Parts: sequence; C-alpha cells; structure tokens
Amino acid sequence: MWRILVGPFILLFVANAEADENVPLKAAAGMQTVADYCGACHSLDYPRMNAAFLNRQGWEAEVNKMIKTFGAPIGAAEAKIIIDYLSTNYGSGS
Repeated sequence: MWRILVGPFILLFVANAEADENVPLKAAAGMQTVADYCGACHSLDYPRMNAAFLNRQGWEAEVNKMIKTFGAPIGAAEAKIIIDYLSTNYGSGS
C-alpha cells in the first residue's frame, strides 16, 4: 500500500528535477561558462528570476558571494566572463 501512495510522488519529483536541468540560457558569449560553473550548484533559472532587479553591480556581488561565501571554485577570469554574461543578458534594463 505504501508503494502505491508514495510512488506517484517520487515520479513527480524526479520529473521536476529533470525539467529544472533543461532551463535555457540566452545564447551569447559566456553562456557555456555560466552553464558549467553556475549550473554545477544550482538551477539555471536564477538569472531569469533575478534579471528584473540585478544590474552589473548586483551580478558582481552575487558572483563574489558564490565564490567567497559558498566556496564556488571560480577563477578571476571565469568570474569576469560570468559577470559580463549575466549583466549583459540578464541585467535589469536589458
């Protein structure tokens, strides 16, 4: 009985987890770097969710927070690529 009740919920969870991995990013220079580094830890829908209120300075603060606070293994060159991509394609006013 337990399997009959819980099984559908597990399938729904797995289906949603797979769907989150297929969030498309805007095709532009730096897209793959963002997908590789940012997508390693969280869903790639974050840029879209934050685009309305993060400008370049905001994206720079977010990337630096990921590096300094959460220990994201992102080098200075990659951080610049990520910040450029996010602020150009998902910055407030873009």
